Amino acid sequence: MIYFTSDTHFGDSRVLRIDRRPFLNMGAHDAALIDYWNETVGADDDVWHLGDFISPRAGPSEDLLCRLNGRKHLIIGNNDPSSTMTARGWESVQHYAELRIDSNLLILCHYAFRTWNQMGKKSINLHGHSHGRLKPQPRQFDVGVDVLDFRPVTLETILTARRIFPRSARLVAPVRKTGI
Repeated sequence: MIYFTSDTHFGDSRVLRIDRRPFLNMGAHDAALIDYWNETVGADDDVWHLGDFISPRAGPSEDLLCRLNGRKHLIIGNNDPSSTMTARGWESVQHYAELRIDSNLLILCHYAFRTWNQMGKKSINLHGHSHGRLKPQPRQFDVGVDVLDFRPVTLETILTARRIFPRSARLVAPVRKTGI
């Protein structure tokens, strides 16, 4: 399987305030996101992380990468330090990628695009960065954890979410504080 996620911000306490993530503290936040990732992703799966993986304050990226299931690919985000980009544990690291899944051409970047390659031929732009606050264009999806239940998701889940919730791809239940 191939999964997508973004904006995990491991170890970055700003996300608890700014994004109102429903965790009592960063320890609970990070533990929950690790558990959700590993419940979802198997050892032989691929995960495309579309940026803002971990805060330098959280420790070496390698320590976290080895705890997460799957083959991991990083699309660099604005908060990814060079130590994250050069960490062992990534299968690939780049600012932009194009990926084909079945008949779908996916355009991957940390940032949402106004236009993108083969947009007129129904390609799909997957992005992070906006934490669910940006109104998407057709065939454009925010794959950040704030939007998609704090876990990596498949393309099928992303496309289904838009059909179920046409004004937003948001799958997250109402915010509640938890000490997970």
